[in-house]
Amino acid sequence: MTAEPVTDAQETCDNPSSAVPPPTVRASLSPSRAADFKTCPLLYRFRSIDRLPERPTVEQARGTLVHAVLERLFDLPAAARTPESAGDLVAPQWDRLITEQPELASLFADGDTAGPAEFLRSAAGLLEGYFAVEDPRRLEPAEREALISAVVDEELLIRGYLDRLDVAPDGALRVVDYKTGGAPREAFEARALFQLKFYALVLWRTRGVVPRVLRLLYLKDAEVCDYTPDADELVRFERTVVALWQAIEQAIARQDFRPRPSRLCDWCSHQALCPSFGGTPPPFPASGAGDPLTDARSRPVVPGADE
Repeated sequence: MTAEPVTDAQETCDNPSSAVPPPTVRASLSPSRAADFKTCPLLYRFRSIDRLPERPTVEQARGTLVHAVLERLFDLPAAARTPESAGDLVAPQWDRLITEQPELASLFADGDTAGPAEFLRSAAGLLEGYFAVEDPRRLEPAEREALISAVVDEELLIRGYLDRLDVAPDGALRVVDYKTGGAPREAFEARALFQLKFYALVLWRTRGVVPRVLRLLYLKDAEVCDYTPDADELVRFERTVVALWQAIEQAIARQDFRPRPSRLCDWCSHQALCPSFGGTPPPFPASGAGDPLTDARSRPVVPGADE
């Protein structure tokens, strides 16, 4: 099993369209899409093959807003990274997000002033949870919202966006992921760690360094979850990722994506089309999976799963 970088991580972050995969690559996979298939193959189909629209939720929008504020917070001089400064960023970042994603404006009814105000207050409350577990004045992240990618097994491009990457003076790496939901039970924490192991694998294969720490920051509960991977574990994880993609390819060839009911169904946007709820999926697209190198980002995802 081999792996090689696709492009320089910072260059890719600055210009994602510049990431040209090697000619041997014929498919791509992100941690969110991989988690979709593990959770429910039919959900993977709806999102990645049918590409059905999903109405944003207040929880997802709040997560997006908090991530945006924390990204911008580190643009400020270290001494200015205070709770007050973070709070001052909330409203301007929300205005920016609505401008870039007009569909977010539909979260609140016309004339509803209390809903948006409470929404902004709740986002500010999550930021208080962040300051309870970290002091950003003592940090200088190497990368924020960085797109990283690598090729494994010569044919599969794996890629994803890091919330934050810290690099110590000795070169040690720490991957940090912000979670705006509460600290999850064991099953949901495994999903979050799956995402971070995905990033760790890409970093190891592109930079030759196994991250020293994979850190989950649960802002709602002000909790920190640290995990330390090793090279042997990442080799096994790489095999898991390749096997997962092979299962996806088989499902595409058979046009067979079956639902896998779970408690996460409560947050699914596609129950009306799901056989488990009496629905019928649309006809399988004539073009099959479409462009296999197009794997749209969707973050944050279902509350209680990644968030």
